[in-house]
Amino acid sequence: MSPNIWNWRAIAGGAGALYVHVPFCVRKCAYCDFASWGMDSNDGRMRVYARALSRQAEELASAGLLEGCMTAYVGGGTPSMLGPEVLSGLLHTLRTVAPNMRELSCEANPDTLSDEVLVAMREAGTTRVSIGVQSLEDAELVELGRLHDAKTAAERVSAAVATGMDVSVDLMCATPQQSKETWGRTLLAACELGVGHVSVYPLQLEQGTPLGDRYAHDDPCWNEEEVQANRMEMAQSVLSAAGFARYEVASYARADKQCLHNTAYWTGIPYVGVGYGAASMLDRATYVQLRSVAPQLPALEGWVQRVRLSVERPWDRIACDHRLCSECFSVELLNAQESLAEDLMLGMRLSRGIGGALVAQAKEAFGNRFVRTIERLVADGLVSCENGSLVPTQLGWLLGNQIFGPLWSLSDNL
Repeated sequence: MSPNIWNWRAIAGGAGALYVHVPFCVRKCAYCDFASWGMDSNDGRMRVYARALSRQAEELASAGLLEGCMTAYVGGGTPSMLGPEVLSGLLHTLRTVAPNMRELSCEANPDTLSDEVLVAMREAGTTRVSIGVQSLEDAELVELGRLHDAKTAAERVSAAVATGMDVSVDLMCATPQQSKETWGRTLLAACELGVGHVSVYPLQLEQGTPLGDRYAHDDPCWNEEEVQANRMEMAQSVLSAAGFARYEVASYARADKQCLHNTAYWTGIPYVGVGYGAASMLDRATYVQLRSVAPQLPALEGWVQRVRLSVERPWDRIACDHRLCSECFSVELLNAQESLAEDLMLGMRLSRGIGGALVAQAKEAFGNRFVRTIERLVADGLVSCENGSLVPTQLGWLLGNQIFGPLWSLSDNL
């Protein structure tokens, strides 16, 4: 692990970030394979589930896990679907259990982001709202199975900006009906809405989704790797010209508007997740804290450096019994070499790459294997050396898996 991360942990303790998963949507989108379910907006089980998440957050706090928590992210699904009263209660709890929190983010979709929900978010202490716009072209939105149209998206984003909260929009490229011209219009229109952050993702056609099944045998030209790369480069050009800087593989921000929660994921800061499908990444000390309220988790052997967890208990079971001692987790254990290789790999998602301290630690741990790996990545034009840091090049950004794979492989056969 890099020294700067360990210093942070020594000072802060516990988890640095909290993720809360709300798995409900009005309707699943045509491309979605996330842990989410279509739900009637009046279904009372959503209130019960949200209350259970609040109780779990309080239980984490009682174990000291949230004393150093700096960010929380309520994602989904569609958290804005909870409505102003229920959502406000959940957000207020998060503020209460993590009093040192600097950033509280909440996801929303335009069709459920009413003025009342926006007011509830702001008054409950939300600092940042992330809105799933995906496109500002009606034909593309229909193909993606989105419930809003372009006009509604623009209106709701503008209303969010007017609250004074930081606003991010998600945009999707390499989609059906999208052309270079329509993509350009979406990017320019998004820039004009006054947001401080934009995330851009190529559509991934996943098996078992309506879009994935529809095009399973077609190999659609609009989703080819070259098209994806061209769309991502176009986004970089348009957003950079509008004053956004790319700080992560898929994220752009105006000055001082980067998402702190996103950055925590890529810099090895421990985070804990609640709700069905929520992931956690914990160091040994934080894991021990979690075991004090979730004793069903296995004790760690001495070689374990890092633990990754995922909540597997269905949302309706969580709603019936919120106790963390009843939770069911998948567990992945990483040794010191795997943890270091993972830090290298995740650090390369950031535009700034990995700093000199982590580079020095990797040289010490992996020796000539690390040196040769970096030499190959540099020779292939994927990585550059800048003042002791290793930074992904433009090509490395577009072909990230060709960096991530070799770095992760450093932990093999040690």
